[in-house]
Amino acid sequence: MSDEQDFSQKLEAAVRNPKNLGEMEGADAVGTVGSVDCGDMLRMWVKFRDEGGKRVIDRATFQTFGCETAIAVASVATELIAGKTPEEALQMGSEELSAPLGPLPPVKIHCAQLVEGALRSALDPDSAPVGNEPISPTLLESFQNRDAKPKQIRLESQK
Repeated sequence: MSDEQDFSQKLEAAVRNPKNLGEMEGADAVGTVGSVDCGDMLRMWVKFRDEGGKRVIDRATFQTFGCETAIAVASVATELIAGKTPEEALQMGSEELSAPLGPLPPVKIHCAQLVEGALRSALDPDSAPVGNEPISPTLLESFQNRDAKPKQIRLESQK
């Protein structure tokens, strides 16, 4: 079986039965990132518990306006970070967060970076952005940009 076929099967399984999908009431941390370029947005909620005197991630959930790959990566990532300290989770990069799915196609790597960005936003809002580029504002923030000049559309009737 090729890597592409293996990825497709794992992706389909993760999308058919996503884990930890939905808002979490009483979350201790929430992180949101979005990409204006592709229109994806992802929000992650995190709840902590005390384990042996240290704070660990008890549970994480997510919601996304994104493609199937973003759903699948977020689903597996929320499973991977459970039981880790925030510091341990922050050490995980996009490749590690998406590893259970196998190698992502190059055009889908941004989905894993989106998940990593949401995790960083939740666990360390003041941390440096993922990669060398700043994390894009959420779609809502883009729509709420009050400094932007409203665009006007001219409609002409055809006779």
